[in-house]
Amino acid sequence: MTPGGTLGPHTRETAYAALFARISEGLLGDPSTPLTFQRVVERAREVVPGCEGAGITLRGRGRSSESTVAATSELAQEADRLQYELDEGPCLDSARGSSDATTLVSGDLRHEERWPAWADSVTRLGVRSVLSIRLHTEVENIGALNLYSRTTKAFGDESVELAEIYAIHATSVLSQARLVTGLRTALESRHDIGVAQGVLAVTYDISYEQAFELLRRISNDTNTKLRDVARQVLSERGLPAALLH
Repeated sequence: MTPGGTLGPHTRETAYAALFARISEGLLGDPSTPLTFQRVVERAREVVPGCEGAGITLRGRGRSSESTVAATSELAQEADRLQYELDEGPCLDSARGSSDATTLVSGDLRHEERWPAWADSVTRLGVRSVLSIRLHTEVENIGALNLYSRTTKAFGDESVELAEIYAIHATSVLSQARLVTGLRTALESRHDIGVAQGVLAVTYDISYEQAFELLRRISNDTNTKLRDVARQVLSERGLPAALLH
């Protein structure tokens, strides 16, 4: 339940702080990134008044490489997809940072001129309002949080205010989840490489240093990630035949 708009400014800010503290706690129940993305969109739909569907656009490494990593409904998924297909729309402007504004709102997509092709397509799905907010840290744009409604002018001032505060919390949580996932992957890779060194050292009667150098040379010669070479060594219990040809 969101704080009511009839509260005084100080009381409302206190209520918002308490609400989002609880939300931040819940979003990282399991720090795996895919689950966290899904929790973010589901809670956005609950928290922001007027929101009927939500999706997250994740920014790719190059232009036209964006993708939806979580959505609450097929409608939100399709509304996002149309933006990628047509290469225009609020979530792309937000995710790419091509607009100075970090928050983009349209209260009636039937008369939207900023993204004419997308607006025409998405109104045929029944979408009337959109609110897109950039998810960004000081060093990178993660993407955009996209909120949709079948109602005209669904996102008023309170909705925008709540969505912007929520996006700050969501960005923090997503950054933490990505860091945890990255650290977990790094630790797993380090473990696999260490065990593979042991396998090669015992199998070929070489030192651990020589085993690591062998792994590194195969990785460089075959343009294969070191951790993948290590996993093949573990799978075959020796030098991977497929990488030696």
